Amino acid sequence: MTTAEKALERSGVGTVTGTPAEVRKKLAHLPVDQVVALTLQHSNKALAHVLLDAVAGLAALIPSIIERRHEAKYQSIIEAIVPDVPMPQHRLIEARMTAEARKGVLETGEWMTAAEVAEMAGFSASNPSAQPNKWKKDGQIFAVRHHGVDYFPGYAFGPSTDYRPAKDLARVLEVFRGKKDDWGLAYWFASVNSFLGGKRPQDLLISKPDRVVAAAEDEVAGVLHG
Repeated sequence: MTTAEKALERSGVGTVTGTPAEVRKKLAHLPVDQVVALTLQHSNKALAHVLLDAVAGLAALIPSIIERRHEAKYQSIIEAIVPDVPMPQHRLIEARMTAEARKGVLETGEWMTAAEVAEMAGFSASNPSAQPNKWKKDGQIFAVRHHGVDYFPGYAFGPSTDYRPAKDLARVLEVFRGKKDDWGLAYWFASVNSFLGGKRPQDLLISKPDRVVAAAEDEVAGVLHG
């Protein structure tokens, strides 16, 4: 079996190279329906073989590419035919309430980008987000995502912490791990808390961290026990 015949058997696409006479002879023995010819006016056998291998590799990919495009067009036709489904009223209300809650949190809290945190803490300007993002990864701080940007809580930093995350914030985050997402944490820190005598956790995080940790534990215990 020739190389071209083996290629045909594997992928349905085969290639032959040589002079016009040689190619005609080879094609006569190939059971194919269509032939695409690529001619080289000034070339040699080595270059022809390199070009042949490149074309063969590309040709084998074309059917799957066409199939993906057909599927994409098929799905776009379905989407165009199917009318838009209006969002249920309760979902609209939930979305509006969530938007208002997030707006309130961002307006009442002191939120900083990674670059602003790095500048405040005196880190290198070459990669300002590196250290704040490492703190987040290590569970020392959290950040809320807004318009594609991470915002860190400014109330977690201060002169007494050398503008690093308040060390007891990690304890609070550990208490709420798996129970509150980043926005849930932001809501909790920004809300008045009866356990703290009507104070907000964010106002006491640095000055009275043990009370804030205890409030977090009380919150989780209340949820667990109804």
